[in-house]
Amino acid sequence: MKFINYLSSIATPTIILIILLYGILERKNVFDTFIRGAKEGLKIVISIFPTLIGLFLAIECLSNSGILNLIINFMNPVLNLLNIPSQIMPLALLRPISGSASTAIATNIMQTNGVDSKIGLIAATIMGSTETTLYTIAVYTGSVGIKKTRFILWASLLADITGVIASVVIWRFLS
Repeated sequence: MKFINYLSSIATPTIILIILLYGILERKNVFDTFIRGAKEGLKIVISIFPTLIGLFLAIECLSNSGILNLIINFMNPVLNLLNIPSQIMPLALLRPISGSASTAIATNIMQTNGVDSKIGLIAATIMGSTETTLYTIAVYTGSVGIKKTRFILWASLLADITGVIASVVIWRFLS
């Protein structure tokens, strides 16, 4: 364990040193290259900033309005019929929208049910097999100016639904 801690503590300085040495060997001005990259990064941040503000506002409204609980209560008969635990639904619904909200929900699920419980294992698998779809689409399409995201959105949300269903099915058979 000490060796892994040592490796992780020297990883970033080692990478920086390798980049600097490569720049010196190639006779490149590393600092100017860094500054150009930082300027390009700021341009991208400025171009996607309005989209991110709108997305974060929508997440807060969804979380604080109580509509999430209403949606889960509405879905409960179908969830019971399919033998899908309702405890994972807040995670399944918010994962495509927000990484930080879904991490908080997954942490709460694991603290409440235990990390080795069936619910905890399903939550962990959902976290690993799904994506923060809306955020990713907003960042990537916004940074290059793509406006028509309808097909990207449907394909991505279908992949997220598949990840949630696969997580439930896999842990139903494994536990």
